[in-house]
Amino acid sequence: MDDISNTETMDKLLAATERLIYAGGICATGMDAIVKSSGVARKTIYRYFRTKDDLVAEALSKRDERWMRWFITTSNKADTPAERLLATFDALEEWFFTPDFRGCAFINAAGEIGDASTPIRAVAKEHKVKLRNFLRELAKEYGADDPDELARQFLILIDGAITVALVMDNKEAARDAKKLARKLLRP
Repeated sequence: MDDISNTETMDKLLAATERLIYAGGICATGMDAIVKSSGVARKTIYRYFRTKDDLVAEALSKRDERWMRWFITTSNKADTPAERLLATFDALEEWFFTPDFRGCAFINAAGEIGDASTPIRAVAKEHKVKLRNFLRELAKEYGADDPDELARQFLILIDGAITVALVMDNKEAARDAKKLARKLLRP
């Protein structure tokens, strides 16, 4: 296979895997479904990935890259540092109202996979670290007394809003979290 075919095959495989595990979960998504949905032969899949966990971890890595790019771009549209911090919740609200919203793929994956040493859990943790680091940068721009603390607090509010939106089917959880976040900022 040439490089273009390899890239196209990999893109199809990872997109199908991500879509299936996000919609139905990792354990409920068998390799047969991935083969059928992606159109990539099982033998080809195992040429790229030793295990299903490795495939899922790579699919989650691609989701992380895409989601973080969207989240950062959307949040950074606001004018001031304080508004950018609060805009993180506007981005969440936009996401919660999309038809395929199923919560945080990384929280879902970490909750589904018990073994903390798997590549799937490593990708989930890496995603949350990247999110916290982005929040820390926003907190530094804002001039927070303790940017690390503010970033951790915002991360808890973000993950809490995502969980409430999914579990309670409360698409307005981001608005509630934004109200709480506003209280963490100086008047």
